[in-house]
Amino acid sequence: MSNLDWLPRESGKKDHFLWGDEHFSDKPPGVIFEKRPILDPSGNPVQGLYSAWIILNNPEQYNSYTTEMVKGVISGFQRASSDSSVVAAVFTGAGDRAFCTGGNTKEYAEYYAGRPSEYGAYMDLFNAMVDAILGCKKPTICRVNGMRVAGGQEIGMACDISLSSDLAVFGQAGPRHGSAPDGGSSDFLPWMLPLELAMWNCVSCEFWSAYKMKRLGLISNCVPVIKDNGKWVRNPAVITDTFLEDGEIVFGEFVTGDKAKRAREYVKTATVDFERLDAEVNKVLWTFTNLFPGCLIKSVDGIRLKKKFFWDQAKVINRHWLAVNMATEAYLGFNAFNTRKLTGKDTIDFIEYRRRQAAGAAFDAEFMTAVLAKPVK
Repeated sequence: MSNLDWLPRESGKKDHFLWGDEHFSDKPPGVIFEKRPILDPSGNPVQGLYSAWIILNNPEQYNSYTTEMVKGVISGFQRASSDSSVVAAVFTGAGDRAFCTGGNTKEYAEYYAGRPSEYGAYMDLFNAMVDAILGCKKPTICRVNGMRVAGGQEIGMACDISLSSDLAVFGQAGPRHGSAPDGGSSDFLPWMLPLELAMWNCVSCEFWSAYKMKRLGLISNCVPVIKDNGKWVRNPAVITDTFLEDGEIVFGEFVTGDKAKRAREYVKTATVDFERLDAEVNKVLWTFTNLFPGCLIKSVDGIRLKKKFFWDQAKVINRHWLAVNMATEAYLGFNAFNTRKLTGKDTIDFIEYRRRQAAGAAFDAEFMTAVLAKPVK
């Protein structure tokens, strides 16, 4: 007999969901929505209480989100927000390589590039996705199961808590590939990192390790996910046992040279096990479960307001600029990335671009042909 049978049942309980299951799909590319029982510290399911899992399901393309997937994320967070049996929402990706690498560059290059008004309509959906995360009336956890890059970094930072695999890398790609990280990073990073580090992370397009992000305070925790002969092995590509070298902090920096090559080869064949990552997620979920729900969400929203302030100030004007940019630099950047298998390069010739711009050349077909890489014969 259920231990809930004694509870009074309210007849005619209202359904506050905006959508059914039409925006969810088990087939990639899509978004999976699942309700999973809350687990107590012994691993036993708690009857009647759940976490809502919103899973980006496009692993072959590093869980980059298509237009339809954006709709699925919006729907998933709205459902989690409105379901009174849900304690918190967990946002993650399928597979073990990536949480999310941002917008689907194939879709960007083959459809949105050169169509500013269409991309503007897409950006309305993207902004609604970030709003859905920031407005969810349940705490949100980003379970970082791999790369969190570009738009993936932005929607991850919109979450309240980030718990990461130590194989994950974090960073932006916009200025290198024809855009600007105005989907949240330029708003969130100055709250989450010291200002100059926020600046460099935003514009350099460097990837930083999960250990470095934990040290700097961008994420709450990272844990090893490689299991070798029953033992947990920290990411061998990252320095995790030395804190100072020549007076500089190196903990969390990537190894170089032969060490880096050996580390990449080891990771390629290593067994990845998310047991410890999921244990961290369950620990946070259990903490949330044992708090007054009204007091919890008021406290969460009080912190979120600081992130939302600058996001709300800039999201509309950013939407317009990002749309217009699809006719110029984004057109070049996304097409260069999308044709990398043909050309061997994923970026334009930046030197030639700057030379032509300095000479006052018109941004026309000749200009674009000159800076895009040629197919390799």
